[in-house]
Amino acid sequence: MSVVVITGGSAGAGKATALRFADAGYDIAVIARGDAGLEATRVACESRGARVQVISADVTDADAVTQAAREVENTLGEITVWVNNAMCAVLAPFEKMRHDEFRRVTEVTYFGFVNGTRAALEVMTPRNRGVIIQVGSALAYRSIPLQSAYCGAKAAIRGFTDAVRTELMHENSDVQITMVQLPGMNTPQFEWARNKMGFAMQPVPPVYQPEVAAEAIYSVTQRPVRELWVGKSTLQSIVGQFLFPRFLDRLMVKKAWEGQLTVEPHFDSHDDNLFTPLQGHHQAHGRFSEGARNRALNVSSDLPGKALSCAAVLTGVVLLARLLQRKR
Repeated sequence: MSVVVITGGSAGAGKATALRFADAGYDIAVIARGDAGLEATRVACESRGARVQVISADVTDADAVTQAAREVENTLGEITVWVNNAMCAVLAPFEKMRHDEFRRVTEVTYFGFVNGTRAALEVMTPRNRGVIIQVGSALAYRSIPLQSAYCGAKAAIRGFTDAVRTELMHENSDVQITMVQLPGMNTPQFEWARNKMGFAMQPVPPVYQPEVAAEAIYSVTQRPVRELWVGKSTLQSIVGQFLFPRFLDRLMVKKAWEGQLTVEPHFDSHDDNLFTPLQGHHQAHGRFSEGARNRALNVSSDLPGKALSCAAVLTGVVLLARLLQRKR
């Protein structure tokens, strides 16, 4: 029986991913902080016939994550897939963020992935098999205002993952490590994030349902790729950043700043999950279901490179033909 470990699997895309793997016949292990959210995910996955193990741990604690991996192997068996997904965020201009807030986002959203990857490799490397999936974002390539800590963490995950991938390749390892870059999702993320803007916030549209993320994450276990870009908006952001970065800077000034704000007031007394887990609303979906998309275009990061290679070859053929014609 295949076993998947999902960090941050008590709500949002993580919970949707747990349900998708349960439907595929996997046994499920979920690592998160809140007991209420863990229990809700356990019940939902067991109703789909999966064996489930839930572990209350903070992904910033490297020893706790490593111990969790060992517990899963002892209880459910060999971990075949590890999904790093846990995150948190502060929605505010950088100058309004305290040092401890910025540090906490970085520790959870970046070092949590580092700790999860280390724990996964500890059990996968000796067997020379397994898949590690980093749940990323278009923001790993194209940062936006009001989320500097989160964008920085996602970009750091990409750099870290690229380095580890090349190390595995050097050792001729069959352990696969991949990153799935997501668009804006209809999850509780914006309800749980610490918000200093005075208004309730929302993901930059278009918004996709968490099942879109879950399907993309599951798909790379069936056909591993270097990266998977999910949604046309993600593709546009990544390619646009390569080609027109300064134009996108100007575009983000207005579109991403005002595009994240709603007209609904937000009060500082509102609870968030930055330092302590929330006990309510452990759902996969957020409050942006109206208009949220159920399907997305998925593109492997290898495709643009292949397209450019084909274009280069075609250009070379055309130039060679013209040179031959001139010689004649």
